[in-house]
Amino acid sequence: MMPTRIPYISFADMCTYMDEKGIKGESFVFFLNYKASQGWIGTAKQAKDLGITFSFSDVHVKDNPDFHFGKYPISAESYGEKFRAVQQALQRGDSFLVNLTQPTQVSCSLTLEQIFESAQAKYKLLVPGQFVVFSPETFIKINKTTISSYPMKGTLSVQHHPNPSLLQTNAKEQAEHATIVDLIRNDVSQVSFPIHVEKYKYIDQIKSHEGNLWQMSSQITGELMPEFQGKLGSILQKILPAGSISGAPKESTLRIIEEIEGYERGFYTGIMGQFDGKELDSGVMIRFIEQQADKLIFKSGGGITVFSEEEKEYQELIQKVYLPF
Repeated sequence: MMPTRIPYISFADMCTYMDEKGIKGESFVFFLNYKASQGWIGTAKQAKDLGITFSFSDVHVKDNPDFHFGKYPISAESYGEKFRAVQQALQRGDSFLVNLTQPTQVSCSLTLEQIFESAQAKYKLLVPGQFVVFSPETFIKINKTTISSYPMKGTLSVQHHPNPSLLQTNAKEQAEHATIVDLIRNDVSQVSFPIHVEKYKYIDQIKSHEGNLWQMSSQITGELMPEFQGKLGSILQKILPAGSISGAPKESTLRIIEEIEGYERGFYTGIMGQFDGKELDSGVMIRFIEQQADKLIFKSGGGITVFSEEEKEYQELIQKVYLPF
């Protein structure tokens, strides 16, 4: 049976829809691509009719399945060429932080549907025949007139670092995280005032079949300006693409990513979300497996600063290729 064809529309049309529904207090679900050029939006029933399945809860209800999972990443040499090109751009002053990602072919005995059902993650999305997402990262939440963003930057293996304090004290991790917090504060300031950092460098533990991961995040909160209240699409137009998966400054960093990565992210590192008529909850689409003909491609990466070490960044890219069971 062939997958249902998904009726994608432009981001501009999605934003018009979101503004109308947001003002009226009518619910919807959506997802859109990294470049914020197209996506899908509709009611929960319309999503179900197309076989699109969303989950916005980290409640785990399935037993962990038995499975095979293999990964075949880009070579260290090929990654090194891209890493060094990013470093040259950083040293020229074209960027302070570049989120460098790459595709990894994987083999898995589970279907995309089975991965979705068993995954332990806050944000899950299944688009049949296309991709599955199991993301731990919140993008923005909007509750009445309050907007909050939760940039996630900084990863460590729990097995090799029982105490996550290294994330909060390491010079490279601190620089990367501080840069992203500053960028997100700037993004959120376009639609809200005043703004403050509610929580800084807090730690979560993320489930992985190869050993759990520490992840460092912060919370930035602002009061929506009157002209943006209820206008959910207009807000997204101001703040996308997400800063945590691009870098800073955003415009020049997006050009660096386009020149160096050498592949299409597509919906990877886009966003997904739901509006229940009162509150918006959205996540960044990281931890992403795409079906490409008879192949499965897992897309992953991490933030690069002048303090980054090539081998450690290469290992982090591979470490983030996992199933959350």
